[in-house]
Amino acid sequence: MLVGQELLDKARALSNRREDEIARGCGYVGPSGRVLKKSFYKALVEAKGYVLPSASGGGGGGTRGRQAEFRTRVHGNGNLLIGHAYTRRLGLEPGQEFKIELHKESGSISLLPLGDDKALDQETAASAEADAAASID
Repeated sequence: MLVGQELLDKARALSNRREDEIARGCGYVGPSGRVLKKSFYKALVEAKGYVLPSASGGGGGGTRGRQAEFRTRVHGNGNLLIGHAYTRRLGLEPGQEFKIELHKESGSISLLPLGDDKALDQETAASAEADAAASID
């Protein structure tokens, strides 16, 4: 990956091409072959003499990697993905099993661990009480 004046010269020489081709020509390609546009643009800005705050230390206000957005969407195949950032924050381990509880009124979903029989028994009892109270009204 070119930096500094060498980057500016090469980018100027390729300026009649598409952005992806310029970045690729300057060496901003990841191991999978994907063009690293953000790194390319950052290097261009720094080559022009602007000092950017660093992401590590120095109080630059940067972040470490991608941050959880607490949002998801239903995919075209109907699946709803809960990513690694969320399962890691909850301390969930691969292979854990859950009962899925749907709350139509609020549009929310609850995951109840199946391995904890006591918690499941309490939830079943609470659900039965709620059902009984609803049928009395």
